[in-house]
Amino acid sequence: MKILVTGAFGNVGLSTINELLKRNHQVRVFEICNKKNRKIAKKYKSNLEIIWGDLRNYNDVKRAVDGQDIVIHLAAIIPPLADTNPELAEEVNIGGTLNIINAMKKQRNKPKLIFTSSIAVYGDRRENPLIKVGDPLKPSRGDYYALTKIEAEKLIQESGVTFSIFRLTYITSINKLKMDPLMFHMPLDTCIEICDTKDVGYALVNAIECDEVWGKAFLIAGGEQCRTTYKEYLNNMMEIFGLGSSFLPENAFEQKDFHCGFMDTKRSQQLLAYQRHTLNDYYSEVRKKIGSKRYFMPLAKWVIRLNLLKHSYTYRRFKFFKKKAGAFTVSENKLIRKIISNNFKKIDTLEDKVRNLENLIEELQGKIILER
Repeated sequence: MKILVTGAFGNVGLSTINELLKRNHQVRVFEICNKKNRKIAKKYKSNLEIIWGDLRNYNDVKRAVDGQDIVIHLAAIIPPLADTNPELAEEVNIGGTLNIINAMKKQRNKPKLIFTSSIAVYGDRRENPLIKVGDPLKPSRGDYYALTKIEAEKLIQESGVTFSIFRLTYITSINKLKMDPLMFHMPLDTCIEICDTKDVGYALVNAIECDEVWGKAFLIAGGEQCRTTYKEYLNNMMEIFGLGSSFLPENAFEQKDFHCGFMDTKRSQQLLAYQRHTLNDYYSEVRKKIGSKRYFMPLAKWVIRLNLLKHSYTYRRFKFFKKKAGAFTVSENKLIRKIISNNFKKIDTLEDKVRNLENLIEELQGKIILER
């Protein structure tokens, strides 16, 4: 089959095109032309047809879609960029998807569409962590990425094209071990169920030849052997890196308004048989990848910790009121405590007003995105 993959040089994209090539499909890639992507493209030589372009440009998209049997649409602006630049996220994630739909509908032989959405569309599920595909879509406050995914799903479902939607869980990759600033956004008591990127690619390629996936949405996650809590996951990863399980303070992490949970994947596993790697398999791969470097990590432990905590808004906010060596004298700390104590009610009231204003602004921005 002739398969177009958008966003093919991300982690899930690479897993998908590798699986497609194994099965001798004709693979066309649609990607942004930049230094990173050009470097990746060289590794595939003549095995891929590559079309450089921009999802926001309909002519680029039409050129990529022409003559294809299946479109696997992975490309998206993801957090943190999606949240700091919601206009760009809207243009790419929603507008780009609409360009793909319109280009598909212009084809004489209309291709089918496989679209990857996200667990983020379900919002904060700490109180009710088991997610089913038909659960309400209630993204967390300020999650513009999730809002764009919900709108893109709606466009696809109402388009008249043959589609299948896959909502992906927390994806792990041995090639993406860099600690992301987003790590502090997730509350430590969040339930998570990982899925290896290779298993996601395997599932998407299996879906091509499965008649029962079309016209439906599915959850993609690793299964019961991939479940844990975020706190346990972080502690294990920090131990593997040689940094110790108590490496980061708990007050560096948010208390609400993120996403993740355990996913009911019985149906997707029954149809696609993709759950081949466990959480322990991933830990083993990370240990092998880190190798002897873990023994040198403690030497730079304090530098790593300091640089990471710079990305934690929660930690930066509260550390001001903690006694730090050289930061405040004893008398200065006493004065700070006295001021806070005498004006606690005023400060508390002001924070409530600021929080309510932030909530109102974010709700209005979310409505604007969904109404456009």
